[in-house]
Amino acid sequence: MRHLWSFLAGLVVAPVTWVLITLGQDGSGRTVDRWVEIGTYNTANLIEPAVYLGVAGILLGLVGTLRTSPVGPLVAGLLLVTPYVGMFIAPFTVLDRIPSGWKVLGDPLPLRQPVQDGTLFLIGLLLLMAVFSAQRWRRWPQPATGTQPAPADDDTPPPPSFATSDWPPPPPARSEPDTAPLTLGYPDLDTPTEPLPRRTSSESPWSAPPRYGAKPENSTDNR
Repeated sequence: MRHLWSFLAGLVVAPVTWVLITLGQDGSGRTVDRWVEIGTYNTANLIEPAVYLGVAGILLGLVGTLRTSPVGPLVAGLLLVTPYVGMFIAPFTVLDRIPSGWKVLGDPLPLRQPVQDGTLFLIGLLLLMAVFSAQRWRRWPQPATGTQPAPADDDTPPPPSFATSDWPPPPPARSEPDTAPLTLGYPDLDTPTEPLPRRTSSESPWSAPPRYGAKPENSTDNR
């Protein structure tokens, strides 16, 4: 379908460009000749022919550069090159078949001028050269719809999220559960331990201190 639309665009752009170039060239030439004749100039007189040439350049640029289909510039280039090529075979026949005496908005339309000075041949070759671009024969890549991008091959974890509902972040999960019993520094009552040495009453740290003036049990009175 895109080739069909490009073909129709080439059929329309070629004759429209021919007319616009003719109006622009003829208007510019007559304006400059008038300036030379009267010895003064007014640049506002070049606005109208400049608009014609500008529109023609935009149309040629769209057909020659857009990657829609190469059929459009191929058709337009052949149509613009053919009149000048025919000048090598039967020049008078070609000139007789080009309409003359036409006018557009009161301005004369000498369609033979772009053919005689080779302007159409130059533009036609530019369009034909655009056909040889390999990129023009390929369709633009279309993004896939309804599919998500494939995950990366590496095992790099995604960056942490700093959303309000996820703060503070949860602790990292352990690979193996911790089965060791929780202790608070107290000995395990189920584990047998060695008995402590038994103390005598005299060695007991909890015995009451002797009263003031009392004699120790093993002391003797030397008085």
